[in-house]
Amino acid sequence: MARALVIGGTQLIGRALVEQLLARGDTVVLMHRGTTTPFGDRVTAIRCDRNDTAAVQSALAGERFDVVYDNVYDWQRGTTPEQVVAAARATASGLSRYVFTSSVAVYSTGGPFTEDSPLVPEDHPDVYGAQKANSERALFALGPSDGLPVSTLRPAFIYGPHNAFDREAFFWDRLRDGRPIIIPDDGQATMQWVSAHDVARAAILAATHEAAIGQAYNLGNDPPITQLDFVHLLARAAGTEAQVVHVPRARIQQLGGSLMQPPNYFGVYLDIPAITANAAQVTEHLGLTLTPLEHGMRETYAWYAQQPRVARDYAWEDALLRANAT
Repeated sequence: MARALVIGGTQLIGRALVEQLLARGDTVVLMHRGTTTPFGDRVTAIRCDRNDTAAVQSALAGERFDVVYDNVYDWQRGTTPEQVVAAARATASGLSRYVFTSSVAVYSTGGPFTEDSPLVPEDHPDVYGAQKANSERALFALGPSDGLPVSTLRPAFIYGPHNAFDREAFFWDRLRDGRPIIIPDDGQATMQWVSAHDVARAAILAATHEAAIGQAYNLGNDPPITQLDFVHLLARAAGTEAQVVHVPRARIQQLGGSLMQPPNYFGVYLDIPAITANAAQVTEHLGLTLTPLEHGMRETYAWYAQQPRVARDYAWEDALLRANAT
């Protein structure tokens, strides 16, 4: 079995990944900023901020790993290609694979994109997409220059237990409270989703298949799902029906609705121009069939339903709905 370094490892993707690695019998070392992990003495923890390149080099000096799984992005400060490369170079000796979790945000709006489609330019205005694309470029360049065997994953929106983003729970809380769900415009904008469990499966397959060296893999449900259909799917997963109210996006924005900060009107960062990725390659190369979205959401709802209820403040939504009715 392998000795694996997981950069992160305590939240959505990393948590699913560590559980699967431990089930395989791998030795798992986490590098993260926290003081505790959900795994007890089943893992070894290195406390380190991956954005601090000097600290990373010091923390990893003398360590040897078979595989590195790099799935951390700092949403407050960003994570630059230089910070990613620092971790790669600090662990390169004897490494059989460096698996980097990127994003479909490396593509421009539109699609469907395959893995050989152009990535966004270095100076793309979306900092997240630009940093992910530039990190991929930097890592793949280490193949020829340093012999680093790199694979990257490009997931769409990720769902599953322990999601720190207010996405699935945003809608399920409103459904359980008997609230109407606000749909921007006609709700025909599309999204793609992939479960954290499948991202973890793809990472392990990418680390263990020679065909994955130098390759990227898109991950997302096909066909894409509209916002309206997504809300109804979540309602079915919860065993209920959704009451939806269509509100012009311009009115939502005029009254202060936000993508990332409260007051959110459609989960966190979900109402954005569609990026559609073709995920056939992960099946062709690695034999991975993604979990059907409705099945995965039903399993996620079962976890969600066991969690403590969170009190929601619906005052802004009520004001928006009143304004929309006039």
